[in-house]
Amino acid sequence: MRRQHIGWVAGAAAAVLVAAGAITYAVAEEGGSGARTPGAESADAGFARDMAVHHQQAVEMSYIVRDRTKNVEVRRLAYDIAQTQANQRGMLLGWLDLWELPKVSAEPPMTWMGMGDMASGKDGALMPGMATNTDLKKLQTLSGKKAEVFYLQLMTAHHKGGIHMAEGCVAKCTVGVEKRLAQGMVDAQQSEIHLMADMLKERGAQARS
Repeated sequence: MRRQHIGWVAGAAAAVLVAAGAITYAVAEEGGSGARTPGAESADAGFARDMAVHHQQAVEMSYIVRDRTKNVEVRRLAYDIAQTQANQRGMLLGWLDLWELPKVSAEPPMTWMGMGDMASGKDGALMPGMATNTDLKKLQTLSGKKAEVFYLQLMTAHHKGGIHMAEGCVAKCTVGVEKRLAQGMVDAQQSEIHLMADMLKERGAQARS
């Protein structure tokens, strides 16, 4: 069962990589067919900017743990997450280029979700679910089972925050293909949360509250 689940995750990652060009092309077509290009402060642009930053940290954490453990399952999961989210990040930034919008904003993160006044940036945790700089430094000092558990805990929280943001885009974004990508993020990350819960349980641990 576990092998099938991880295989599904790997398959999903591969599917995202194959579809990347088509999705980017679809956004270009959608924007060029008379549809209004999203504004700089729109949910579409805000989600693209914020999720690109959110994804970058997931990629960083995943490559850290791959160097800190020899466990095949954790390394495979980390690789799949890194590849999928790096690819999605490229698409999000690419859309901002297509829309000729800035990749950074003077507004606080999450403003597009009406959460711009949330306490953000503390120790590097800019958005919901993000690990702090202290967390990342700690992960770099751990190895073996301890590194696996801490990574799975950090990534579970990270995914929960990412799902919250992606659901916001599903509700607020106007570009159809971006809404569909966001829904795909919700579905995939929920599945990975269930997988990581099982992996934590096998290691006598659980997600952090």
